[in-house]
Amino acid sequence: QVQLIESGGGLVQAGGSLRLSCAASGRTFSNYTMGWFRQAPGKEREFVAAISWSGSIRYYTDSVKGRFTISRDNAENTVYLQMNSLKPEDTAVYYCNRRPPLENYWAQGTQVTVSS
Repeated sequence: QVQLIESGGGLVQAGGSLRLSCAASGRTFSNYTMGWFRQAPGKEREFVAAISWSGSIRYYTDSVKGRFTISRDNAENTVYLQMNSLKPEDTAVYYCNRRPPLENYWAQGTQVTVSS
């Protein structure tokens, strides 16, 4: 059974940093593009960042470019999201999934709250 476990969220002041982790178990994800997504209160879930299986290609939604960095460690079956210069509008539950996402891979996510 595939399981994705997100961690690393928390409460941080505007301008601060957090590093999210997504650990996969049940199967390897090293052959797949992986992504981070987020859902703010009252809004639909949106794409944030993605990374190719080799890590050589990364892409980001415009609002996080220059502030967030996605990376992966295929040996550890883990994907990371380094978030710097956080803004209140980054407040959301953050999820990882394949890119494009598969419905049955959505997990609990990790809450990120940025105070102004």
